[in-house]
Amino acid sequence: MDYFHLVSTLVIIVGTIIVYASDRFPIEAVSLASLSLILVVFGTFPYQMSGGDALSVTSLLSGFSSPALVTVLSLLIVGKGLFATDALEGLTNRIGRFYGGNPALSIAVLLVVAGVTSAFLNNTPVVVIFIPVLTSLAARFSLSPFKIFMPLSFITILGGMTTMVGSSTNMIAAGMAGEQGVEIGFFDITGMGVILAAVGYLYVLLILPRILSGKDGEQAESFRSSGTQFLGEIVILPDSRLAGDYARSGFFPKLSPLSLHALIRNGRTLLPPYDDDVELSPGDRLQLTGTRKAFMDMVAKGEVDLSAPPDGSVPVQEQKVGPHYHLAEAVIAPGSLFEGRSIRYSGIQQRFGITIFGVRRKSRMARTPLSQLRLEAGDTLLIGGSEDDIMAMRGNHDILLLEHSAESVPPRDKALIASVIFAAIVILSATGISPIAVNSVTGALLMIAFGCLTFQQAARAFDRQIFLLVGASIAMSTALEATGGAQLIAQGIVHLAGSNSAPVAMALLFVGVAALTNMLSNNAAAALFIPIALDMARQIGAPPEAFAATVIYAANCSFATPIAYQTNLMVMGPGHYSFSDFLRAGTPLIILITVVFSLLAPWYYGL
Repeated sequence: MDYFHLVSTLVIIVGTIIVYASDRFPIEAVSLASLSLILVVFGTFPYQMSGGDALSVTSLLSGFSSPALVTVLSLLIVGKGLFATDALEGLTNRIGRFYGGNPALSIAVLLVVAGVTSAFLNNTPVVVIFIPVLTSLAARFSLSPFKIFMPLSFITILGGMTTMVGSSTNMIAAGMAGEQGVEIGFFDITGMGVILAAVGYLYVLLILPRILSGKDGEQAESFRSSGTQFLGEIVILPDSRLAGDYARSGFFPKLSPLSLHALIRNGRTLLPPYDDDVELSPGDRLQLTGTRKAFMDMVAKGEVDLSAPPDGSVPVQEQKVGPHYHLAEAVIAPGSLFEGRSIRYSGIQQRFGITIFGVRRKSRMARTPLSQLRLEAGDTLLIGGSEDDIMAMRGNHDILLLEHSAESVPPRDKALIASVIFAAIVILSATGISPIAVNSVTGALLMIAFGCLTFQQAARAFDRQIFLLVGASIAMSTALEATGGAQLIAQGIVHLAGSNSAPVAMALLFVGVAALTNMLSNNAAAALFIPIALDMARQIGAPPEAFAATVIYAANCSFATPIAYQTNLMVMGPGHYSFSDFLRAGTPLIILITVVFSLLAPWYYGL
């Protein structure tokens, strides 16, 4: 055995995991460093494998062309297209109305539905389905994605261990067991699987939120800031859905979530509350207060005439709602040349080619038309325009653009197209008509081709952390298997189990497979341990089916690292997770399932 390459590989893997878990360095930097070390060791000192061939650099770098990596990155782009077009707004609105008083309950119900579905549909497309739904719900309820997406991945993995089709790992393990004469049926793993999944569900729904509550994702701050109120105006258009709306109990329900500050009609200002016979008519000017998202929804629904915007300006060029049209926030700087000018004659619109939709000011504002409002230092403007025009404001010292606030207005006329593309990906992947890698790449291309999102938005959905993390992890796992490190670990577990009783041997086997599945991958762990497990069962005279099931359950315990399973990688970007987040939240779940299995498996299998 070549101890130099084996020890070097183990040291690099252990060191990488420790540095990942410390969170002291960016994931990208750690991934590149570990990949470089692996390439230096095997490139400078070639390793001869058992067949006589050297472990090539091409094999070590194969992770960057992995179908799993291509699938995950493409699905992130597809999900961005769904979210960008508000394709799931109808579904989330119905869920919001049904569980509006209890957002946590609505999330829990969706997670349980996802878990049950993943028992009969491979859990990867299930996560594909639920990521955009949960993203929309998080935005609607101003919840941090950090607290939602890891539970989604965990709960679908748990659901996937209950039937043979729930995970590709189950099918690989069953296929290898079948080659050795041990047949595992569709529901043979369901009994114990349901018990383990139920325990895991309780952990995910009751304990995991407490573990994740100590840290918010990056989007939490943007959700909080999007809840601040702007004062703005719209003019009711002849074909507006608001035309003909009557007041009810003094207010107009169709304006929700916007609040009517004043109604300006024929030069007269009408203040709330309003009589029930007051009807909104085309040409009425509504002075409204609401969040940035509320005003964005009005623009997306076509309630604002961009050719005659409410700030009284004349657009420099024709504006049209679409993925290139953005809303953003900008602050009037102290000493700005715009200070003291009315919005209409400030020159901001003509200079930058943008429209002012609303103003936020710390002090109370008079009920005057938006166009006549005089700007003050510290005022935050809600502006709209093309992405290029808004980004051209960067570096201006009179009006300070808040770049992080820039957000595309959903092109809702593309929502149906985005939904059809997404549905086609799910159906074709679930039925096996074509591989999910092919479907996801094609879907990402179609999202861009049909204008559901721009190339810039697609590029932002592409997660470089995942790209480098997967590439480096596959290089390390390839080296570990080639040098015999994985086989050595497996043999160590067999030696430790020795001639112990079946319950002890099963428990040790479970621990070993669960540990390795988080360092390699669940499929690799299952393929490596099925022959070993069946040999262990024969040596101690135990039922081989029980030991094969042990490998299946343990190989599905892919909770402690993002590289352990594809669904963890899929939620890593949307949830803004670090490596240590999975380690901190997933390790207790693995321990819990291990303990439950070790206690109940001997009784369940009659050992």
